[in-house]
Amino acid sequence: MVNRMKYGIAILMLVSITLSACGAPATPAVTPPPETPEPIATATPKPAGSGGAHLSLVQSDLPRETAPQVSDDAQAALAAGNRAFALDLYRELHEQDGNLFYSPYSISTALAMAYAGAAGETQRQMAEALHFTLPSEEVHSAFNALNLDLMSSEDEAAFRLNVANALWAQAGYEFLPSYLDTLAVHYGAGLRLADFTQDALREEARLAINAWVSEQTERKIEELLKQGDLTPDARLVLLNAIYFKADWTVPFSGDREVNFTRLDESQITVPAMSRRADTPYLAGAGFEAFTLGYKGDRVRMLVLVPEAGTFAAFEETLDAARVAEITAGLETTDLQVTMPKFEFKARFALKDALTGLGMEDAFQAGDADFSGMDGTRNLFIQSVIHEACVAVDEEGTEAAAATGIVEGIVSAPLNMITVDRPFIFLIHDAETDTLLFVGRVLDPTA
Repeated sequence: MVNRMKYGIAILMLVSITLSACGAPATPAVTPPPETPEPIATATPKPAGSGGAHLSLVQSDLPRETAPQVSDDAQAALAAGNRAFALDLYRELHEQDGNLFYSPYSISTALAMAYAGAAGETQRQMAEALHFTLPSEEVHSAFNALNLDLMSSEDEAAFRLNVANALWAQAGYEFLPSYLDTLAVHYGAGLRLADFTQDALREEARLAINAWVSEQTERKIEELLKQGDLTPDARLVLLNAIYFKADWTVPFSGDREVNFTRLDESQITVPAMSRRADTPYLAGAGFEAFTLGYKGDRVRMLVLVPEAGTFAAFEETLDAARVAEITAGLETTDLQVTMPKFEFKARFALKDALTGLGMEDAFQAGDADFSGMDGTRNLFIQSVIHEACVAVDEEGTEAAAATGIVEGIVSAPLNMITVDRPFIFLIHDAETDTLLFVGRVLDPTA
């Protein structure tokens, strides 16, 4: 269990993608790779800061584009692809035991940095799995625009979303200037150089990567890479970290308990929170749904509560079209919501899930084509590791007192919902129509 955090919701996400090198180049790609690799002409070595004595920073001299020119149609296409990928990935992960929590936005951002160096069939498979429908260059511009938009909140006290990207590469391994330029211009990322080939220096690199992760997540995730996650064949580690903190628009009172029925029909008593407010709500066929807003009025949580005994069947029908249909059917009503407080960590090795979505070649030495990174066919993705922790709570002491006044209304609410059984939740940015996070709670105490 992570430490209880006193605000509406806190979310921390990390994605690590490790690319390794195989022994020799494979058959040429369908899409011709760049011409013979040149030295990193646009790269400038810089001190690594806290990374360690053997680490240095190499990055393009080009600055990040802070005002990307992206059409509304392109932004809409990226958001639609994000939603489709989010629910496709859910179907790949949902058979795992226990609670789920992941960020499709975080995962696709990290994979987009790898996609920037993909070519041929590898590029095609990645685009299909991730639902990238835009031309490659437009994909990266659209991600840059989305990232900058999401981080543009003016009220950090109520809403905070930080996204950071970083890459660690094998010292002495040449990457193409064009690849470094893409990372710098669209993702604000450079390369930190490390030595993965020697045991002691590889462990130093692992500790440095974990230290960066810990700093970006305010020390909530301290060991993203476990011992053994880095191998002597590693050549590139791509990281994306996302931190989200927001207060509810209408706070909850936290002095409640509910009897929660798990999938095996066993019951547990769990801490809960309650509020009454005008709330978008839908009583559908076999489920109930409602949304909870965050201060700033751009991010919302959609909660889906299937009828008892139907959770597995409901999961099987969940896709982007179903979520859109449910969202369109919500109508604002006076609603009393009682739901569990919960917090948990989740960690996934996503290779099998991404392969199941059709991204096969990227993980296969000899088949992978990341020639846009280095001009060869030597690189392939060794692992994609995603770790997250989430805490959902009432707003805190002041909020609990204010909620007491709201709940003092004498008249009964028009509708009541008590979330006392497994549920699914999705956190959505309304301004960009992007699904930021997807989760499932089978046991609030797990």
